[in-house]
Amino acid sequence: MAAVEDAILVAGGIGSRMLPASAAIPKEMLPLVDVPALTHLAREAIVAGIKRLHIVTSPHKDLSGLIRDNSHFENHRGDIPVELISPLAGVDVFVHVQEVQKGLGDAINCALHAIKGPFLVLLGDNLLMNSHNKLLEYEPSLASSKLVEVFQRTQLPCVGLAAVKDPENYGVVSMDGNLVKEIIEKPNRETAPSNLVLCGRYIFTADAVELLKKYNFKTYGELQSIAIQQHWIDNDGLVGIELEGFQWYDSGAPLAWLKSQIDHALRREEYSVELNDWLSERTQR
Repeated sequence: MAAVEDAILVAGGIGSRMLPASAAIPKEMLPLVDVPALTHLAREAIVAGIKRLHIVTSPHKDLSGLIRDNSHFENHRGDIPVELISPLAGVDVFVHVQEVQKGLGDAINCALHAIKGPFLVLLGDNLLMNSHNKLLEYEPSLASSKLVEVFQRTQLPCVGLAAVKDPENYGVVSMDGNLVKEIIEKPNRETAPSNLVLCGRYIFTADAVELLKKYNFKTYGELQSIAIQQHWIDNDGLVGIELEGFQWYDSGAPLAWLKSQIDHALRREEYSVELNDWLSERTQR
């Protein structure tokens, strides 16, 4: 049986909605309170069992803060787990540059020359958090682990799904049991087949290499990855995994990220009481 030992962390977007902040720091490196988004994603992938992490970035992004050796910081804060200071320790890291932004399929294709077999895909501005422990007791997200667990059982490509109130803003799925039957990009809310949407976690199988050639960017544009998933739907199957109990945080837009910061902080033991008191006082002014 094929094992998932590679993960592609997609961080190639320009981040135009987060300007001017994203001109100074990549949106994927913005901290969720006190831990950078990419640190959360890297630890999530590693705890899922991956051995090689492939980061797809753009020519103008500086992700060195994640990749470089940060061990010299470890003695300054003994209360911080070492894996948050040096989150990539113990895993092989490869950086691939997407020269032109041409969607998810093209970003994945930038790394496939270095991958054999099935692989995990994580979108760099989407966090799925099931743990909100204080920093000393940090636990990585188990979102990717859930996909890997299902893949090991089925050997079929998988997508993570989240239930939302505004499906018209996402790729919405219809389901037949645990299999995805259709993906509809940004349907009208009234006609959406469900409130389950793609949430930035995937397992692609090894045939993605050939499928990216068949469903090429020239023909399918930025819907290339959707065309590949539709191929799987029409053939052996695409498994949909609803990630219940996870908070979905998005660093791609200012208001969404601000809400994410507040929600996560309110769930953190060391911040919740004081922040809640301050918010109550502030909103009464």
